[in-house]
Amino acid sequence: MAKPLDETLATGRRKRAVSSIRLRDGNGNIDVNGRKFEEYFPLEIQRATILAPLKMIDAEKKFDLLIRVNGGGIEGQVIASRLGLTRALVKLNENLKHDYKVEGFLTRDPRKKERKKFGHKKARKSFQFSKR
Repeated sequence: MAKPLDETLATGRRKRAVSSIRLRDGNGNIDVNGRKFEEYFPLEIQRATILAPLKMIDAEKKFDLLIRVNGGGIEGQVIASRLGLTRALVKLNENLKHDYKVEGFLTRDPRKKERKKFGHKKARKSFQFSKR
């Protein structure tokens, strides 16, 4: 029987994006939805945003990441992944919580799309008014 992997699970969300993070001891390999990290997030700023919590503690090459993300747009997925990674690192070491909270990495962005109302084109936009 295979030995179970020692890993930490965490979830991050933003708008409609949901990211599930598996954090394992390793040498810096990152897999996003079965694709390479650089392939899924092509912009350097996106990759830097996700890895910022690891960079804060100088552990970029210390962990392997398995990221499963769906829904939302690319930027929402980036922030959701950063939140999930931060939560996973805090599960490993509670002492990091204050530093991450000060940086804003543990704050869940509560803004979501407002639902469409009846009698309106969108959530708040009305149809054009015609007096005659």
